[in-house]
Amino acid sequence: MSSPRILVVDDEADLRELLEITLLKMGLDVDSAETLGEARAFLAKAEYALVLTDMRLPDGLGIELVREVTALYKGTPIAVITAYGSAENAVVALKAGAFDYVTKPVALDQLRIMVQSALRLSTAQGGQAEPEAGTPSRLIGNSPAMQSLRAQIGRLARSMAPISITGESGSGKELAAREIHAQSSRASKPFIAVNCGAIPEALMEAEFFGYRKGAFTGAAEDRDGFFQAANGGTLMLDEVADLPLAMQVKLLRAIQERRVRKIGATAEEPVDVRLISATHQDLAKCVETGKFRQDLFYRLNVIELSLPPLRERLDDLGILAGAVLDRLAGPGQAKLGPQVLETLAAYSFPGNVRELENVLERALAFANDGVIEVGDLSLKSARLAEPSAASMPAQAPVIDVPAPAAPVASPMSAAAPAGPDTLPSNLPEYLEQVERDIILRALAQTQFNRTQAAQLLGISFRQLRYQMQKLDIHAPED
Repeated sequence: MSSPRILVVDDEADLRELLEITLLKMGLDVDSAETLGEARAFLAKAEYALVLTDMRLPDGLGIELVREVTALYKGTPIAVITAYGSAENAVVALKAGAFDYVTKPVALDQLRIMVQSALRLSTAQGGQAEPEAGTPSRLIGNSPAMQSLRAQIGRLARSMAPISITGESGSGKELAAREIHAQSSRASKPFIAVNCGAIPEALMEAEFFGYRKGAFTGAAEDRDGFFQAANGGTLMLDEVADLPLAMQVKLLRAIQERRVRKIGATAEEPVDVRLISATHQDLAKCVETGKFRQDLFYRLNVIELSLPPLRERLDDLGILAGAVLDRLAGPGQAKLGPQVLETLAAYSFPGNVRELENVLERALAFANDGVIEVGDLSLKSARLAEPSAASMPAQAPVIDVPAPAAPVASPMSAAAPAGPDTLPSNLPEYLEQVERDIILRALAQTQFNRTQAAQLLGISFRQLRYQMQKLDIHAPED
């Protein structure tokens, strides 16, 4: 059985020789070309597990070869070699369909990692190890919007290009990221999802990059960070817009160099991670306002995948509701009564699929014999014109904090000051009570819809859920 064959296209003889030697030591067969013309002749005669091309060639640009291979040799991954600091060239190549890239001077360990990823992809496309073959999609629905989304995901799974997933809260951004990972050549490797908005700023570097024993007080042993944990697989940065600027700089370096340094370590270590970022915010606007670095934005936003809100795919309501009920009550154990589907279709679902799940879970608790009626939905206050997550104000409205001197039957009243000039006797308890009162008022204002309450308070749904758990706040039906 012959070894996989690689085509190297570069006009620098020394670099071409270095690449050939490295690939031959990996047990691969290598063909070399100096020009686009020679490369095209090789491609016409043989099949390749990977094409590796420089961006500047004597008779044209490597991007031309990227487009040709992507269009004519769909089963052949192509990667590019870019000059150091030419991030825009790498982005252009990835958008044109390149599998991955390496920068000059070529780091051989990064080259080996990239080649191994390409070989896994070639094997999967050859039908020998299709990841998650036959597994149903996590993204349920037969609407045109969902069919288009699944087709896009199938194409994106072939690449190593960073992906930015956008969409309203509750639209399924993490499910889409998991689907990309499951269909990729990295399916057997870890998928690590990180909520950037839930990590204290002081702990971010340790959480992302890890630390050495004794690096700081409390570091009793070596610990890997998210990048090491996801090595070989996919790292999802959820709510990436919440990253502070100082961490954005460090993240940008890790992406560019594909190396991370643990806190307390003297050397960097290579990592092989595909990055997927997600946010419900408009990252381009965050760049304009100075909240998000432009260079990091271009690194993460190589390919954008936009998820449709539920109101734009109401044809999927029936199949979604059925899947949710089967998961909550067991297959065939619960169903929707007359007019329920029509009532749901008349609701705007600002919280999208996550809100649908919450509505059905609450309704199922009130249903008789597993049959949900219209009255069980508790949607009397719902309006068709209710604002969506995308149309919510960017800044949370000002909420008046209740006067601390007059809490009604509050268990923290002993900590509250007696007058405006009096300091609280227990600051942590006093602040917890103030936070509790604000969250309860937001929940009451939204009929305990946690998605809308989080939007009202200007925080993420996960942050609100965490605060509710910490403060022991439960919905009436909990």
